[in-house]
Amino acid sequence: MKKIKTALVSYGMSGKVFHAPFLKAHDGYELVGAWERSTKNIQNDYPETKSYDTIEALLNDTIDLVVVNTPVNTHYEYAKKALQAGKHVLVEKAFTTNAAEAEELQTLAKQKGLKLTVYQNRRWDSDFKTVQKVLQQNLLGDIIEAEIHFDRYNPNLSPKAHKETGEPGAGVLWDLGSHIIDQALVLFGYPKAVFADIRKTRENSKIDDWFDIVLYYTDKRVRVKAGFFMREPIHSYILHGKKGSFLKSRADVQEDELKEGKTPDSNDWGTEPKDKEGLLHTEINGEVVKKRTPTEQGNYSELFERLYNSIINNTDEPVTAAEGVQVMKIIDAVQESSALKQVVEL
Repeated sequence: MKKIKTALVSYGMSGKVFHAPFLKAHDGYELVGAWERSTKNIQNDYPETKSYDTIEALLNDTIDLVVVNTPVNTHYEYAKKALQAGKHVLVEKAFTTNAAEAEELQTLAKQKGLKLTVYQNRRWDSDFKTVQKVLQQNLLGDIIEAEIHFDRYNPNLSPKAHKETGEPGAGVLWDLGSHIIDQALVLFGYPKAVFADIRKTRENSKIDDWFDIVLYYTDKRVRVKAGFFMREPIHSYILHGKKGSFLKSRADVQEDELKEGKTPDSNDWGTEPKDKEGLLHTEINGEVVKKRTPTEQGNYSELFERLYNSIINNTDEPVTAAEGVQVMKIIDAVQESSALKQVVEL
């Protein structure tokens, strides 16, 4: 199997938890090293790797794929440098700080004949995959209304300074919003317009930490929402169709498993507890049913498998740059809508 030589642009929590374990578990990748500015940690976990002192040193090495997993306001700069150096690029979400940056990177990758993809790992969450399956089986009929929530209870400011600075790309809209906006687009396509309310709710917060967004479609209304004061969260996926409804909590276990040091090649990887199964209340073959629905297995490894095939066999990226641009266009419109307090056409 041909190896894709891969390097990380940082080795903090993102590199240690969300990227390195999957690169090591897949036979098609070779984790070469990471750019580490101060603390040198990657060789403690992977002794065979390199620790680069500068991004120039990383880009000058024989690297095929660069993972840009730094703060959002650096994504454009580092992804552009990597593409200009002839490297394929995987960019953490949010793709960039705005749509113009995303479109420029998309154009550059196309000109260079390189693969550019966005790390939207939550497309492979167990809960989201279950929602997709329910819709694909047409168990609810035509969807009239849907909500996707990413609710947390955490009134304290993050200890990670870059998340609380108020710099471009900092805030819950880019952090959590980029995920659930992407999920809405995967399920329902690109909307006609948006209406949004964005707020600061935590004491002394410099960043927006709450949002409520309505995506307008011709035949349905979709709402995406996130915040930090939901001590008792409601269902994260609420779908109502002409035949029935489906309710599902956010219960994917992969992030917790990764933080505990579990590896993605274990047999029960990404398996939700049975008591987190979603509730289906609908009509099947003329009979009204109300029952729990088995949850699909979560698997972030699929993103890396699809990226491998994309680079080696020239198939589509797991998340295309065009899809990343669409998310950024929504985020731009959401900010405009909240500022003007009006609907923004797309």
